[in-house]
Amino acid sequence: MFVYTIRRLLQTIPVILGVTLVVFLMMHLIPGDPAQIMAGERADEAQVEQMRDRLGLNDPFYAQYTRFVVDAAQGDLGNSVRSGRAVSSEIGARFWVTVELAFYSTLLSIFIGLIAGIVSATKRNSFLDVFIMIFALFGLSMPNFWLGLMLIQYFALPFDWLPVSGWGTPEQLLLPVITLGTAGAAIIARMTRSSMLEVIHQDYIRTARAKGVKERYVIYKHALRNALIPVVTVVGLQFGVLLGGAVLTETVFAINGLGRFVVEAIAMRDFPIVQGSVLVLAMLFVFVNFLVDISYRVLNKRIELD
Repeated sequence: MFVYTIRRLLQTIPVILGVTLVVFLMMHLIPGDPAQIMAGERADEAQVEQMRDRLGLNDPFYAQYTRFVVDAAQGDLGNSVRSGRAVSSEIGARFWVTVELAFYSTLLSIFIGLIAGIVSATKRNSFLDVFIMIFALFGLSMPNFWLGLMLIQYFALPFDWLPVSGWGTPEQLLLPVITLGTAGAAIIARMTRSSMLEVIHQDYIRTARAKGVKERYVIYKHALRNALIPVVTVVGLQFGVLLGGAVLTETVFAINGLGRFVVEAIAMRDFPIVQGSVLVLAMLFVFVNFLVDISYRVLNKRIELD
């Protein structure tokens, strides 16, 4: 297991380098001159050219990319155009808010999705099964920003039950987490149902039932554990989706997180902030999927580590 973990860590290195290359190319393809923005609208050509030299924008592409990777590996993501502060400190002040939002939303998605999927699979073709799948389809179809606005409109404003903005207290967590976690719960429910239906018709499940094992143990001990492999994969992918969805959710609920910060940076054409934020979120997504790969072996000992 240790060797496998080290091997998987080493395999993430090319992925990380690919991420840095894509992020670097993306920011170079966006229209606009960072030097012009940093020098100001009234700067003359000489001042802009001086700024380009200071930023290293006149260097060859490979030299710029190498410098970017080396600096990023040391935690230096440059300075914000707007504030002049280090990008790493600007991101650090908001990073954990977004991670916390995505984490709680993932927990909610797993909790609701697993229960709904198991019930739907064990009550196949019943009214409850149809109801859960219709609800899951509804959850998949709703844009999270629209759901957030509806929750504010019908639960926060008329009754003053919950705050409509901010982050930190349990009351402030509830609406954003529901908004962001609903679609994930729907996907996990559908995947859990599909995987459970495949597993509960296997021979070893029939054998367990023939031996008189209680149905509860058959479902939760034997069937669910083997059905979790594809579900865990979906959870890992959903975490990345939730990080992206946090952009709109944080904007709707005025949460001072990294997603909202990126939107503001794009509007202000603060390229270093956008580049650094995308890189950090992409690295987090790579790390989460590394943990998913490791969890496969934990859930099912029959999976070969090679």
